[in-house]
Amino acid sequence: MTDTQRAFSARSTMAAAPAVTERDAVALARELNGVMKGSAAGDAFTRGRYATDASIYQIMPAAVAFPRDAEDVAAVIGVAARHSVPVIARGAGTSQNGQPIGPGIVVDFSRHFNNVLSIDLDAQTARVEPGTVLQSLNTRLREHGLFFPVEPSTASRCTIGGMAGNNSCGARSLAYGKMVDNVIGIEGMLADGTPIAFDRKGTSANSWTLAHAMRSLAERQRAEIDQMFPKVQRRVGGYNLDELLADEPNYAGLLVGSEGTLALSSAVTLKLARLPEHRVMGICHFPSFRTAMEVTRHLVELGPTAVELVDNNVLTLGADIPLFRKILGQITRGRPDCLLLVEFAGPDASALGAELARLDACMADHGHPDAVVKVSDVAVQRDIWEMREACLNIMMSGAGDAKAVSFIEDCAVPLEHLADYTDAITDLFERHQTRGTWYAHASVGCLHVRPILNLKDPRGLHAMRAIAEEACDLVRHFKGSHSGEHGDGISRSEFHERMFGPTLVRAFETVKDEFDPAARLNPGKIVRPYKMDDPDLMRFAPDYKVSMPVRTGLDWSEKGGFGGAVEMCNNNGTCRKLAGGAMCPSYRVTRDEQHLTRGRANTLRLAISGQLGPDALTSAEMKQTMSLCVGCKACRHECPTGVDMAKMKVEVDYQYQLRHGLSLRDRLVAFLPHYAPLASRLRGLANLRDRLPGLPWLSERVLGLSARRPLPKWQSPWREAGHSTPADVRGDGLDLVLFADTFNRYFEPENLSAALRVLTAAGYRVHHVATTGGRPLCCGRTFLSSGLVEQARAEARRTLDALAPFVAAGARVVGLEPSCLLTMRDEFLVLLPAQEAKPLADAAFLVEEVLAADIAAGRVTLPLLDRGQRTAHLHGHCHQKSLGGLSAAQTLLAHVPGLVVKTIESSCCGMAGAFGHEAENYDTSVAMGELSLLPAVRAVSAGDVIVADGTSCRKQIVDGSGRAALHVVRVLADAL
Repeated sequence: MTDTQRAFSARSTMAAAPAVTERDAVALARELNGVMKGSAAGDAFTRGRYATDASIYQIMPAAVAFPRDAEDVAAVIGVAARHSVPVIARGAGTSQNGQPIGPGIVVDFSRHFNNVLSIDLDAQTARVEPGTVLQSLNTRLREHGLFFPVEPSTASRCTIGGMAGNNSCGARSLAYGKMVDNVIGIEGMLADGTPIAFDRKGTSANSWTLAHAMRSLAERQRAEIDQMFPKVQRRVGGYNLDELLADEPNYAGLLVGSEGTLALSSAVTLKLARLPEHRVMGICHFPSFRTAMEVTRHLVELGPTAVELVDNNVLTLGADIPLFRKILGQITRGRPDCLLLVEFAGPDASALGAELARLDACMADHGHPDAVVKVSDVAVQRDIWEMREACLNIMMSGAGDAKAVSFIEDCAVPLEHLADYTDAITDLFERHQTRGTWYAHASVGCLHVRPILNLKDPRGLHAMRAIAEEACDLVRHFKGSHSGEHGDGISRSEFHERMFGPTLVRAFETVKDEFDPAARLNPGKIVRPYKMDDPDLMRFAPDYKVSMPVRTGLDWSEKGGFGGAVEMCNNNGTCRKLAGGAMCPSYRVTRDEQHLTRGRANTLRLAISGQLGPDALTSAEMKQTMSLCVGCKACRHECPTGVDMAKMKVEVDYQYQLRHGLSLRDRLVAFLPHYAPLASRLRGLANLRDRLPGLPWLSERVLGLSARRPLPKWQSPWREAGHSTPADVRGDGLDLVLFADTFNRYFEPENLSAALRVLTAAGYRVHHVATTGGRPLCCGRTFLSSGLVEQARAEARRTLDALAPFVAAGARVVGLEPSCLLTMRDEFLVLLPAQEAKPLADAAFLVEEVLAADIAAGRVTLPLLDRGQRTAHLHGHCHQKSLGGLSAAQTLLAHVPGLVVKTIESSCCGMAGAFGHEAENYDTSVAMGELSLLPAVRAVSAGDVIVADGTSCRKQIVDGSGRAALHVVRVLADAL
């Protein structure tokens, strides 16, 4: 018996597995690497990142494998068999119930095994590998007028294999059904490596005996299935034996929803649908939750494609999230208690208008006249769906130990019982002294409800068990299903006997034993399950504790400490999206969980709770984990739970440099504002690096600055004509203090000159603040990028002390460089006492923000000339996007006569300050730019203008495309 076999020999599927030693895990990974074209890892940091999904559970795997094809999967199965190790299939890891976690080899299909193999336009089918992301598939299908219609809220990152394994549904299942209704065939292999193929025509030759046995089993259980299977569309619990009772069964239906417990898929064939030509929405307002539930079935009778609930929790929390505040303002009237989003789709726009009129009449008939906001604009509908899809994460965005916990969240009941069921669940929560959050698929009676519990407290764990048992009994009473969309996993498998009865559960066990007699594929799920409240399986168990250094660099009190900030990540995986928005640029390039907001947060959580050994927070492995975080702040804006990895990286870098010190390169970057005055005076010498052969190579060897990337050119610095005092401020709204950042002052002074011309032309009084300490004011950004928090704090204090009197007198502070100016709005609040820093934070604006707002309010005008018809292609700096400044630039450019504004849809440019100059990051930096920005720039016509407000963005654009980009103030100055 091998060491690895011994580690698993004592394992029972009823309890957590004993931990595998690091040595065994590394040895197992080494063996896997010897037989795969892909790769495997056995280190504790990688395994820790795959120990969780979006559920409340955590199980450390023995190794993680990244197959490239079916041969690699077979190789993994072979190694697992030799060591008697389980195999757990994983897609995006967004499951709510612990499906893709376990103590064996976790097989990540998403990194490499993700190709679209074929699309048959005539048959309207697609054959894809299991790691294919749904949104990526639908992007390809859209040009043909097709889509795959099973669209869960995780569509931007969920994989087809995971959807098939989970029997996913989505908001429009009322019209299109579940995954089992749209999967035509599945190819894969059994636990012993035997290839199989199940489809509507039958099975492959070596699968027929097994398929025949399963159909015979289903026939023997026909009466029991008819009696015990809930008669609701949203029933995804157990194995789909009912699919084998059709006259011509689709044998693939048995594998759908099996959660990787029966076979591993290598290809899935899907039934496609035509994209609707038109869609409209009616936003129905209700004064109470119960009235919405009572009316739901009448709305469904109108034939919509979806009826989705947005409850009061979302309306309240969403109003505090910048990403959703605007859209809520557009679709709500007054103060509704909750909303139902009703969608109609079809080929005739006028007919859909009639459907909205019927909806309005239906609402009036049931006591709610004039309670429908009609939405036909496609962009607004998209925003509404994005908010709806983020509902789960919005409701889990609160700081603190008590969270909305997922374990009964997708029970489904017939619509006629929906109101009574929700009342009964609410009463159940009250008996256990908690409350719940509600949202989701009202159209099919599947409401995602989550009680708010603190699982770090033994009383919370006890309450979870009691609520789960009582809720299951309620669901049976109302003739519903205890698992309506999110599958079984660890949370619900234990309740199958309560739901289906012992006879069917024994039949489920027979299915498992016929497919997987050694119980090697994802054991503990669906049959012979784990206990759903086993403390050893909990991510946050009662013995979970955070241990941080005595002093943190930043103030984390608003999040309940650094641990609370880390725990804001609920693993929903929004950061894994590959298109739209900016998050997470390093993952989009590497497809590596390590370089993902979620992966970093999980690593930090394990480190600060002592699960990765002593000193993990300041280890080389942690440094590597954070290495490709470019501090773009996209997560701060786009993560529905508000995870702010950019600040966490600053904290980790701070703790690391306290222990290990700084490299010469880090010092060179950090102290740039200190030596910039001298370097600019010696610019002839400082600029030699890219002019003398050999110096780029030498700077790479000595400083780690890439020889392939030219450095910024030092210029004669911009100097203020004179300095003001607070007494010069009149306080009439026209006083602006121009903050001259280091980058524009010493590398692009023409931007500051242009800004002064534009602001003066608009009628502002522009003030300049005298330097203090012999240097110009500085935001401390370069120090933050190297973890030198104390030095950054000193710069923030110096800047605050200089600017605060002007702000108190009524002036606003304006700047050009987003990363610098917006530091005052963001990091100053955690570097300095928030009450002291907040007045400056509230008064600090990008130039375009001030101009756009004041022109719109009629406070100022800007005399601009028409220089001829041309297009401005605008790329937003990441911080500009994150803190809401990009729309101001769009608005302001639109004021220029003859200028058409187009926004370049792109993620981070990839330069990110010094990041793109570092030799080890150069390739990643360029790859980030090549994702969307650089190809878009190269396609810009010669007569058009490229606009980018970020210094780093302009550098990446010129380096990667040869095209120059201008700051928005340069465009305005040229039009004066």
